[in-house]
Amino acid sequence: MTVSKFYLPDVGEGLTEAEIVSWKVKPGDSVAINDVLVEIETAKSLVELPSPYEGQVGELLAQEGETVEVGTAIITITTAGDSMLTAPTPTLAQAAMANEVFVTDASEVAGAKDAKEEASGSVLVGYGVGGHAATRRRRGGNAPAPTPPAAPAVVTPAPQAVAAPAAKRPVSLPVTEAVPVIAKPPIRKLAKDLDVNLAEVQATGIAGEITRDDVIRHASQASVFRNIQTPEWPEEREERIPVKGVRKAIATAMVQSAFTAPHVSVFVDVDATRTMEFVKRLKNSPDFAGVKVSPLLILAKAIIWAVRRNPTVNSTWTDKEIIVHRYVNLGVAAATPRGLIVPNVKDSQEMSLLELAQSLEKLTLDARDGKTSPADMAGGTITVTNIGVFGMDTGTPILNPGEVGILALGTIKQKPWVVDGEVRPRFVTTLGASFDHRVVDGDVASRFLADVASVVEEPALLLD
Repeated sequence: MTVSKFYLPDVGEGLTEAEIVSWKVKPGDSVAINDVLVEIETAKSLVELPSPYEGQVGELLAQEGETVEVGTAIITITTAGDSMLTAPTPTLAQAAMANEVFVTDASEVAGAKDAKEEASGSVLVGYGVGGHAATRRRRGGNAPAPTPPAAPAVVTPAPQAVAAPAAKRPVSLPVTEAVPVIAKPPIRKLAKDLDVNLAEVQATGIAGEITRDDVIRHASQASVFRNIQTPEWPEEREERIPVKGVRKAIATAMVQSAFTAPHVSVFVDVDATRTMEFVKRLKNSPDFAGVKVSPLLILAKAIIWAVRRNPTVNSTWTDKEIIVHRYVNLGVAAATPRGLIVPNVKDSQEMSLLELAQSLEKLTLDARDGKTSPADMAGGTITVTNIGVFGMDTGTPILNPGEVGILALGTIKQKPWVVDGEVRPRFVTTLGASFDHRVVDGDVASRFLADVASVVEEPALLLD
């Protein structure tokens, strides 16, 4: 028999340490190659480490909650052999090289697992909290199966949800019997599946009908507000939360960005009515069946189009030179229970609208399941963040370190808007963007935001 040690590998770029979150095995368990041994938390993501050996678990050399350095032995596994041997302790580089093949296997194992059917509460900014409605299984290899989409930022949260007291469901203003509920059979079935009372849903359809997005939005708001309670003051006068993992990485990155890059912010109000109409047409298109479509998709495409016209907003400052990227790794800010992360869609400039929608959907699922890999968060060139899903009109976003531009999408809601000299109700949003003034001058920042706004006002510009 042979006793082999497994050393903590470098599962990300420049990783020096990780926290042991939970062991998936215990001493005496039998394991096969690629069975998950442990879940660790790095500064960027949760990662499952698979076994490189087949045998019996010996000793767990690190405790849950313990932070260990790369290259540290964390578990022993007894394998079949002619002698009892213990592998020598490797250097950091040796550990990373020795376990490289198994790190690759870990990502494949994680990617092949079905999405867990649970409401984690994580939010991909721009999609909202989808609860169990966003969970879906994969079918036929890599093709995504249809799923009810998470709530897009279409309108402001309903007043009844904001004013909800502590209760299982938010208290709503009742709809009078004189106002009928207009909804198609599929929408009624969706409402039943999500435990949504259609009488409480604010309809946004052109003919006063309740749309799919209305139901999803209401379900999302309910999932947020139904668990809000006012707890008693705890007996402990203080709580001390260790600064580690994602929270530590966020703090370091935001301080570095805020106090290194001189930020400048610009804002513009936009009539997004035609974007909303375009989104509705895409949802009804057979080509987009089963794919999440929201205004964020159009905004993402608009950013890519505007970058091509204003390339310096897609750059990196290095003190010695400005690197202008001729590709767009579009970052999408994601709020998760572990904190803010910014995964990005690689080479998004090469994607069709459908491919971009599928990629954004994958980011959503990975973020909710805590499966966003370090590679998915590396190499971003420009970022979009949708604060509209939280009912915010606009904000001043802080740049993602290494980037010189970030754009925020506010809530999209009906407002009085002057069209051809007449005041009409239109879907209006506010776009806010921040730039690194060392790279992006005011005229470039303004032209870029104006280009994005022009596409939101008229998505047909994407056809040029």
